[in-house]
Amino acid sequence: MEFKPAPIKPTITLADLEKIDIRVGTIISVEDISGSDKLVRLVVDFGDHRRNILAGIKQERENPRSIEGLQALFVVNLKPKKMQGELSEGMLFDIGYADGVQPVLSVPENTVPNGTRAG
Repeated sequence: MEFKPAPIKPTITLADLEKIDIRVGTIISVEDISGSDKLVRLVVDFGDHRRNILAGIKQERENPRSIEGLQALFVVNLKPKKMQGELSEGMLFDIGYADGVQPVLSVPENTVPNGTRAG
């Protein structure tokens, strides 16, 4: 089946975009969430602190732990959310999920300091 891009979303202002805080973090560990067939807990280093971020990648990758040690982009200013009894303190910013494409990480081209902002 040929991929067809989704329609472009409605126009937003630069001020809207600036509300989203996207930062680089290193995935220190990927831990199983007991009782969930989708979620794992990512422990992510943002330079001045670490956060637990839950991500539904268990079925997307043969070995979810293969992303340990990689830098990726994360949305860090979302309201913390409880899922499966665990608190998620952000969101993995990946590519493909919304389009039904096998998701991949959004990664910096070169290593940058943890906590570096995108945009």
